[in-house]
Amino acid sequence: MTEAVYKFNDGRAYEDFMGVWSRLVGADFMEWLAPSRGLRWADVGCGNGCSTEQIIDLAAPHTVDALDPSAEQLAHARTLLVGRQATFHQGDALALPWDKASFDIVLMALVIFFVPEPRRGLSEMVRVTRPGGTVAAYVWDVSIGGLPWVDIWRAQERLGIPVIKPPSSDVSALDALAALWRAAELDQVEAQHITVERRFPDFDAYWRAWSLGGPTRATVPPERMSELRDAVRHELGIAEDAAFTVKATASAVKGRVPK
Repeated sequence: MTEAVYKFNDGRAYEDFMGVWSRLVGADFMEWLAPSRGLRWADVGCGNGCSTEQIIDLAAPHTVDALDPSAEQLAHARTLLVGRQATFHQGDALALPWDKASFDIVLMALVIFFVPEPRRGLSEMVRVTRPGGTVAAYVWDVSIGGLPWVDIWRAQERLGIPVIKPPSSDVSALDALAALWRAAELDQVEAQHITVERRFPDFDAYWRAWSLGGPTRATVPPERMSELRDAVRHELGIAEDAAFTVKATASAVKGRVPK
């Protein structure tokens, strides 16, 4: 059931639901990662292409190979980045389609808590990274309520409406993510939180953006949507037409493959 809930297949809808958030946290992450120019990158779980686009815009890579299981998301990504140097692949994070030591940097952006076996997924990332290369990830920290839409989760819980969390939510905690990287015997492991803010002109804009993320609302009965909407606005403590800011916090980690 969890896999069905978290299957994102609409690239355009995903943009307002999560793409805006992804660009906000991705920009801060890239500044922290501080990569050299002209490197070979892999973007594992590229979604609708916004993380791949940031690699191109902010890291001046030599090449970028991006992978996602969703054909629909990849179609949007190819349209977004037509004419640019990204190569897209449909595939599984647990069985990457690349040879050993193919890349200088392998990134997983806002994805690892969706991977059913994070340790195995990380092992695959390490396998395709050259000795001395960087393996990195960032993911919303579920343990501290860091997701952009956590206020909706809280309202659902208060109303007794099921909340389906990503299958590997435990790994999103900062200490857990760092421990995973160290367990993979990576060198120079560093981890930190990244907090970003998004401004909404009114509650309707906020609710509309969440509503576009179809998989996240799959367990909400249609007849309870209005009740949930009112409960969320109460959770946020704002007037219907008031502008407001929402914060979200991600755990970020990086480490180097031993030479």
